Amino acid sequence: MRKITKSSLLALLVAALVVPIASPAQAAKLKNPAQNLKGTVIQDDLFGLHVTDVQTGAWPSVKFGSIRLWDNDTAWANIETSKGVFNWTALDNAVATAESKGVTDILMVLAGTPTWATDQRNSAALPRPDASGAPRDMNDWNDWVRAVATRYKGRITSYQPWNEANLSTFFTGTPRQMADMTKSTYDIVRGIDPKATIVAPSTGTRLGGPFKKFYPAYLAELKKMNWPVDAWSAHTYPASLGDTNDRADLANSWISYLKAAGAPDLPLWDTESNYGLAGPGPSNPDQDIEGTRAANLVAITYLDALRLGISRVYMFRWGPYNDLLGIQFSDNTVGAVAMDTLQDWIVGTEYRGCKETKRKVTCTFGAKNGRQQVIYSEMGTKSFKVKKAYKQMCSLDGTCKAVPSNRKVRVSGPVLLTR
Repeated sequence: MRKITKSSLLALLVAALVVPIASPAQAAKLKNPAQNLKGTVIQDDLFGLHVTDVQTGAWPSVKFGSIRLWDNDTAWANIETSKGVFNWTALDNAVATAESKGVTDILMVLAGTPTWATDQRNSAALPRPDASGAPRDMNDWNDWVRAVATRYKGRITSYQPWNEANLSTFFTGTPRQMADMTKSTYDIVRGIDPKATIVAPSTGTRLGGPFKKFYPAYLAELKKMNWPVDAWSAHTYPASLGDTNDRADLANSWISYLKAAGAPDLPLWDTESNYGLAGPGPSNPDQDIEGTRAANLVAITYLDALRLGISRVYMFRWGPYNDLLGIQFSDNTVGAVAMDTLQDWIVGTEYRGCKETKRKVTCTFGAKNGRQQVIYSEMGTKSFKVKKAYKQMCSLDGTCKAVPSNRKVRVSGPVLLTR
């Protein structure tokens, strides 16, 4: 995604082929995760973020553990301005800024073909006109990947060949071409920086037609190459009126396609997330999501990630007001505060699993001061009785108070219970 107007995004989504996603074996909602994260200690890299203008020194006021560089003037087309001529200023600055702030887990998206390197023309391409084309000569791609991996060895920790490769706005090549580029990226980067992680190109899931047409074919090609990736990636933006349950359905569909393809059990990364984006279709206008609902959606997105076996979620995105996005992330916005608070609650704890009963979700974590729980409702505000062991309850705004003497609490979004 990138910063564009609501009207242009709506036109793009209406023009796209929009059909319901039918996964080959629909997984039960939030059950049988692809990876069982129980018993793992939660690291801060679960909480990823995109940062507007990080290449010019901008930085968030909230904590986060991993950053994805996309739409930061760091695409291939921005850097290799003509064959063999590189302008590294933006990428150098972005990496240096992140490092200076203590965030050293850096995911670089290699996408965005320069006009000189492709014969495919697409004036509506993002992040720049014509940048969606497949390279005419794979040697140009190989040289680009080699140049980046060599310059940033040991500094950029993860590489992703492409962004939303199933959407023509970002890629107009074939599944086979994208598989070839993935394999080449894997071989080149691994040869230069063996510790780097190769993340599969992200796939957009909410437009069913492009997802169903591209992704299984891409996986089939990647299988022939013996799966040259270290992690899988998707973007699970729901329709504009959707919520976390709709997002979970999209994630389950993505996971089902991986299972149907016989894909290896690798980490799952959601490399862009937000809510309220216009579309698909005119019946889904853009939404401005604020207040308690924004806080709840952000926190449940991360808690659901644990339940789904998704080990990274990169929120899109921190910066000035952007009318494309339903939830804004900037100083003191409720979504940003909720993200910050949830990190205080669970980073460094041992994830012991979540249970769902009568639409109440209870997630248990092992902490230094004993077991703690986060509870929330999936059916609006509900009253629940709290076990006697828990003495304090905290809200996503960072405030805490004693559990009532009758042990009953009214809950909609996540609440932390501590001893």
